[in-house]
Amino acid sequence: METKSLTENLSVSGQIKLADMKDIKAAGFTTVINNRPDGEAPRQPRSETLAKRSKELGLTYHYIPVFPGKMSAANVSDFDKALLQNGGKTLAFCRTGTRSSNLWAKTQIGKRSANDVITRGKAAGYDLSAHREALNSNQPKTKKVNGENMTETHQIVIIGGGSAGIATAASLLKRKASLDIAIIEPKDEHFYQPGWTMVGGGIFSPEKTRRSMKDLMPKAAKWIKAAVSTFDPDNNTVTLSDGRIIGYDMLVTAPGLQLDFDKIEGLTETLGQNGVTSNYRYDLAPYTWKLVQGLKSGTAIFTQPPMPIKCAGAPQKAMYLSGDHWRRTGALDKINIKFCNTGGAIFGVKAFVPALMEYVKRYKAELNFGEQLVKVDGPNRTAWFEKTDADGNKSQVERKFDMLHVCPPQSAPDFIKASPLSNEAGWVDVDQHTLQHNKYPNIYGLGDAGSTPNAKTMAAARKQAPIVASNIIAQMEGSNALANYDGYGACPLTVEKGKVVLAEFGYGGKLLPSLPTWMLNGTKATRAAWFMKDSLLPNVYWNQMLKGKEFLAKPEITLK
Repeated sequence: METKSLTENLSVSGQIKLADMKDIKAAGFTTVINNRPDGEAPRQPRSETLAKRSKELGLTYHYIPVFPGKMSAANVSDFDKALLQNGGKTLAFCRTGTRSSNLWAKTQIGKRSANDVITRGKAAGYDLSAHREALNSNQPKTKKVNGENMTETHQIVIIGGGSAGIATAASLLKRKASLDIAIIEPKDEHFYQPGWTMVGGGIFSPEKTRRSMKDLMPKAAKWIKAAVSTFDPDNNTVTLSDGRIIGYDMLVTAPGLQLDFDKIEGLTETLGQNGVTSNYRYDLAPYTWKLVQGLKSGTAIFTQPPMPIKCAGAPQKAMYLSGDHWRRTGALDKINIKFCNTGGAIFGVKAFVPALMEYVKRYKAELNFGEQLVKVDGPNRTAWFEKTDADGNKSQVERKFDMLHVCPPQSAPDFIKASPLSNEAGWVDVDQHTLQHNKYPNIYGLGDAGSTPNAKTMAAARKQAPIVASNIIAQMEGSNALANYDGYGACPLTVEKGKVVLAEFGYGGKLLPSLPTWMLNGTKATRAAWFMKDSLLPNVYWNQMLKGKEFLAKPEITLK
């Protein structure tokens, strides 16, 4: 059974089976709405049977049958009431989900914009454009600004309160304190994600990487605590998940990316137990360290999915710090370390490979290239990989494990993928040098969700934020000043406790060291680089980058 999300609290699906009810409950749904009349197909479970099973499982059940081509006003009213009564997640179904989706669209007249409803339907695989006229004729009654129905409008709207979003706002305000800036961000907490590798290695406490969002938001910017639903760049508006419409003169997209743990069969339900962990989540990094300390013998597998991912070195950082602990405690000879990488090399920039291979040999790690994790059975400590050989032939490899560290597949957020701002791969379509959108000149994009072919790291966002801020100010003031991004990214590869290979590079793998090689040779493992990772960079992040102080990040300005 496949469910498709229309809102945070409503999903739709095709016909469900009686056996699916338990899974529906396990998925967190609290209400089921049946929009398919009894008897439409042989062996279709009757409504009475589904109602009985729902009651046994503690689910609320509604039977609102819609006959094909005969959707009534009563159907819409009953569906709306059922949604309003439910305080949790609802699953509505019919033969394919189409009737349920159209019912929902009709309930949104007067609540959401046509663009919002239609885009949400498209993202779920349903065409709801037939409702455009009705939705447009009953727009939410909001304040009118410049002839447009908007809740509010700002000079600059920034999507995302993560590293890139807050840094851009701070850099803009440093340049021009009078700017009217709004940051749209639904979360209450902000994380220094590069620190999670250190948490998983027993070096940082989790709390060192977490702060309250309200304490980090620039005081001169307005924080709109909400999630983005859709974009209407032709009318310079953004629609929020609660139906509010926000207008802008300039838009900055910095929403980060999403971790697609659920794309690996069986993974989600076993994360945090059965020896399965990931430093890519705040709540799981401490479990990594617990597993490392507890493992005295056996097999430890570390995985890396297809690119792009944020911090491409993080999967192997977990391996190195784990191996270093086992070496120091005398357990390394009894532990079989395997690194299973979908790609074909340990690192994408050749200059850093020799130093890394020294540590691969030190920890006696087995490198398995062309292997992508596709399935996990946590209770039985088994993982399956799809292996692709040099000729493109595929086979499946089964591996037993005592510890499994997973780097999940990653992609742009769904609301970005479904928007007119994205390219064919789903990323925000921007020029790789100016970070300006390739179609909409008053939109800029940076950070992990951007289409730029650089390493997706915090260091990249640190360099990109001042460039976006500088180019926006120049555009607003009609200046011909221009700042260009060279693809800079940095990956401090923690190869052992006390030493780091500081990989700094730009587009095409060009080495871009921040300091002269006589001070810090990034192609070698050094204690100086460890000091930067352990002490200097967290301070730069919290007290420089997020406050608009452009330490080693001030852009060079040229003329167009």
